[in-house]
Amino acid sequence: MKKPLRIGIVGYGTGGQATALLLARDGHRVEVFEQAPKLGPVGAGFLLQPTGLAVLWQLGLLDETLRHGARVGRLFGETREGRAVMDMRYRDLDPRMFGLGMQRGALFSLLDTAWQEARNVRCGRRIVGMNAETGVLHDEHGVEHGAFDLLVIADGAASQLRREVGEARMDRPYPWGAQWCLVPRREWPFADELRQRYVGARRMAGMLPVGTRPGDDTPRMSFFWSLPAHSLGAQHDEAQWRRDVADVWPEAAETLRDTAVPQGLAKAHYRDAAHRCWHRGRAVLLGDAAHAMSPQLGQGANMALIDALALRDALRVHTDLPSVFASYERTRRDHVGIYHFWSRWLTPLFQSERDALAAIRDRLFHPITRMPGGRRHVLRVLTGTRRGWLGVLPMDPAFLSELAERS
Repeated sequence: MKKPLRIGIVGYGTGGQATALLLARDGHRVEVFEQAPKLGPVGAGFLLQPTGLAVLWQLGLLDETLRHGARVGRLFGETREGRAVMDMRYRDLDPRMFGLGMQRGALFSLLDTAWQEARNVRCGRRIVGMNAETGVLHDEHGVEHGAFDLLVIADGAASQLRREVGEARMDRPYPWGAQWCLVPRREWPFADELRQRYVGARRMAGMLPVGTRPGDDTPRMSFFWSLPAHSLGAQHDEAQWRRDVADVWPEAAETLRDTAVPQGLAKAHYRDAAHRCWHRGRAVLLGDAAHAMSPQLGQGANMALIDALALRDALRVHTDLPSVFASYERTRRDHVGIYHFWSRWLTPLFQSERDALAAIRDRLFHPITRMPGGRRHVLRVLTGTRRGWLGVLPMDPAFLSELAERS
């Protein structure tokens, strides 16, 4: 773009934060609208893949991110009886690569602190409508905001604005969700592994090391417990809940001894959303608002970071919004599409009532991933570096060299 734009961003999650920071640094006038009355993260912990780390490297935040995160070199899943279902190591794809478990609060704080110059965030502003052609936003009190040259809709998987941008090819909730919480790492023996344990497809528990966050130097783990979505809001009997978790994974249940149940557990609902077009007029979708999927492949935050960088790059190259949007959407669809496919088909193998499919998973998934071709493909998908069915998302050699140095 030849001149700075006035840009309105709806939502201050990972995608909205990264977009605001990137575009403000390029000289655009950025204004963010966040419905929460007070800024803060949503969720417990997640796994940053090399793709997401590459964006934080471009933002100059790699060192701080590595300081707070927990390096993960192995992704391991097993049945309650000890049968290995998944055993993947980053080094088998590239010895320079690793994942990074992070607390949501840590990434939120790093991105939030980095955006100080020309900062403009309006909290407690729930945007309920917009005019995509004129760039005007409407909040719940009937107040108009704008007109903006560009509107970035980054209000998450439950976006109420995405329908005003484009027709949804698919927009439906998943029948399963999860409970999350953070627990001190203490003596947990798998400090560099994402660990999961399964009982058919109906029960799944996960433990991910997620490091520390600014202001709290206690290393923590993120605990995940799969449940049908309709039961997430139910009042769980604490004793029974603890027995259920211990039945699947006694060691994980022990780490939760100081966690209040159910008060200390956050609830997560998932959606599967895909749109025929990500833009209209002056508005464009970004992050989960554009391509929500289940967290089975752990790509949500990573995809949002990559979206933000792709939008910035398109604005640097093109001189009109139609060309910007076409370039951004084409670039991101080439990457996101395969993840939508695998997320949709793999989720029922791990979170559903289809125990017969899970039995096949338990017997075949691990042998398939031991085969050279199958293993490399699965690693590409898990690390976020697969593009299309056979393509590879390019990684900057300078970034990979810096990862190697820090390893």
